[in-house]
Amino acid sequence: MIFQNLKINNIKLKNRIVISPMCQYSSVNGSPSKWHYTHLENLSSTGASMVLIESTAVNKHGKITDADMCLYNNNHEKNLKKLIKFLKSKNNIKYGIQLSHAGRKGSSYVPWIKSNTPLPKNKSWKTFSASAISRSRKWPKPQQMTKLQIKTIIKNFKSSALRANRIKFDCLELHMAHGYLLHQFFSPISNKRTDEYGGSLKNRSRLLNEIAHEVRKVWPKNKILGARITGTDHLKNGLTINDAIALAKNLKKIGFDYISISSGGILPITNMKQKEAFRVEMAKKIKNHSKLLTTTSGMIT
Repeated sequence: MIFQNLKINNIKLKNRIVISPMCQYSSVNGSPSKWHYTHLENLSSTGASMVLIESTAVNKHGKITDADMCLYNNNHEKNLKKLIKFLKSKNNIKYGIQLSHAGRKGSSYVPWIKSNTPLPKNKSWKTFSASAISRSRKWPKPQQMTKLQIKTIIKNFKSSALRANRIKFDCLELHMAHGYLLHQFFSPISNKRTDEYGGSLKNRSRLLNEIAHEVRKVWPKNKILGARITGTDHLKNGLTINDAIALAKNLKKIGFDYISISSGGILPITNMKQKEAFRVEMAKKIKNHSKLLTTTSGMIT
């Protein structure tokens, strides 16, 4: 089954193996470096049918680190276009990109210098989140986003999606997991708002659905559109699989082609227990309820 080809809209995948977006923290001013050319060409020759480019920031406050990939100005677009043209000339496979905003998880050291550690004040930038709640004691308090800032974020995702299409990506994935901004709105652990973006599941899903709607309007129907979502927070009073099923059903209504199931990440430490392919059963349950094409990750070796 895994080696069977698959057609999603007008995009033909030669098998069911897709390389997940993995942050490289090796960009220069938001654009790919020489490392990306070598690294992604190597991944492209593994036999997988598609490679997804790493979590890519939709604005300057949305970076995890200063070395993140970005797609919010003409320079980023031009340099990513050059990279994708090069990769497509070397391998006959498909390429996607994951769009993201780090929220309160941003302004961080690259992991091999100081893992899971915020930058010092003289090198940091202001972070934003659903609520003014820190990730943990050592992390600075983010600014609670205003309604105007929320509207701007929606426009940022839409603008980056338009750029991704011009670059000729075959697939676009919205990052709604791993403790980043959209997950911060979705999870009751990080969202304590009292307006229409907080409280009930419907309200906590609102920003995710609004961004999904706007991106769906501009992303071509003949290409692939998906989202990485959280199956569970692995925390008491956190997101549950039923929340994930509700979100997945909404994404299907909006017109998304697939979901990718992840879990954890809203806090530095959760109750997540890792083992071989530990998210597969969770992903299967969400797929069965949502009827959406589903991928997953997590120690699949």
